[in-house]
Amino acid sequence: MTAHDAGNHSVPDLSSPTVRTQRPGLALTLIAISTSLSMSVWFSASFVVPELSTVWHLSAGGSSLLTIAVQVGFVVGAVGAAVTGLADAVPARALICVGAIGAAFANLGLLWAGGLTAALPLRLLTGVFLAAVYPPALKEVSTWFRQGRGTALGVMIGALTLGSALPHLVGSFGGIRWEGVIIATTLMTAGGGALILLLRDEGPYPFPRRRFSLQSSLASLRNKHVALANIGYMGHMWELYAMWAWVGTFIASMPAIAVLPHADTTASALSFVCIGVGALGCFVGGRLSDRYGRPQSALICLICSGSAAVALSLVGTSSPLLVLALCIFWGFWVIADSAQFSAVITEHADPVYVGGAVSIQLALGYLTTTLSLWLVPVLVQRWSWSLAIGVLAIGPLIGATAMAVLTFAPTTRNHAQKS
Repeated sequence: MTAHDAGNHSVPDLSSPTVRTQRPGLALTLIAISTSLSMSVWFSASFVVPELSTVWHLSAGGSSLLTIAVQVGFVVGAVGAAVTGLADAVPARALICVGAIGAAFANLGLLWAGGLTAALPLRLLTGVFLAAVYPPALKEVSTWFRQGRGTALGVMIGALTLGSALPHLVGSFGGIRWEGVIIATTLMTAGGGALILLLRDEGPYPFPRRRFSLQSSLASLRNKHVALANIGYMGHMWELYAMWAWVGTFIASMPAIAVLPHADTTASALSFVCIGVGALGCFVGGRLSDRYGRPQSALICLICSGSAAVALSLVGTSSPLLVLALCIFWGFWVIADSAQFSAVITEHADPVYVGGAVSIQLALGYLTTTLSLWLVPVLVQRWSWSLAIGVLAIGPLIGATAMAVLTFAPTTRNHAQKS
């Protein structure tokens, strides 16, 4: 659905209590800030891996598991929310609050873990709780917007991006032990959970609530638009989280960075820029989608991010300024398309089961990330960064192909759009 199509829907009565008590712009701001703070625990342990590797005697595989465990936990939580009906039956504000507070406590538990054996269940639990934050936040924002939904969801993914980059920002100040990073991200996540309670109402375009049906939610996969959006999303996710998780290590490995007096803090600051710039990319991607369409916007973003990965794999680390410029360009486009895959789901899946359909899409995407997150350090250790980054470009290639097909698919509208 394009912005023009969205504009054909009737405008809600501005005198109604729901619209009068809170405006869409304020609601979007509250949800976005809450999500950004809440998601800061996602990479909290991954960021402090260099210290934990020494303290806990972690191998390269053990270090990867600290991030992969969160991805697996997120999949478990997303699928669980869909199967139990939580995603479509419980108010999003309640889910987000409980999820953020739970993730904060699980993250705080790392201070007493003492090693990988106790840390992995805590990271798994962190992912489970975060599955109660991110999908409901996307659904909640969608209830506030029809026209401009792509831009609104782009802002939300931008919030996720900044949240994921926050550990790098904390580390860029220097002199902070790993316990300080864990405490700081825990407080930010708990604060995000409390902030969402300021959102008093659901938006003027709520999705209907009904007892969950796994068969009905899975049936959305047979919808051509939904299926292609899921394929595109999996290609996108193959590249995204591996880039986020390992770009800091890649930058730190550059000879020009490693010889600096404060190499660690410099690498952290540069990593924050490379990831954080994606927040602006999300906004640009959202505006492109509202103007030209979801598939077209995603196709542009996938081509740009995939091209950046290929270029980085060819350049190597011989030219640091060029490498950093490419990393920033990559970080801008690697996340810019993310919201559009969710937008396609909210606009083409059965509106009764949108929460479940979004959760299934996220589960497929995050399952994909577990393989690429594991594969990158293996390829780096056995071959090189060039090969590892080049392999990540496979995801955008597959995703771009799906979006090209979707661009020329006949436009259909779901029940919500017909009503």
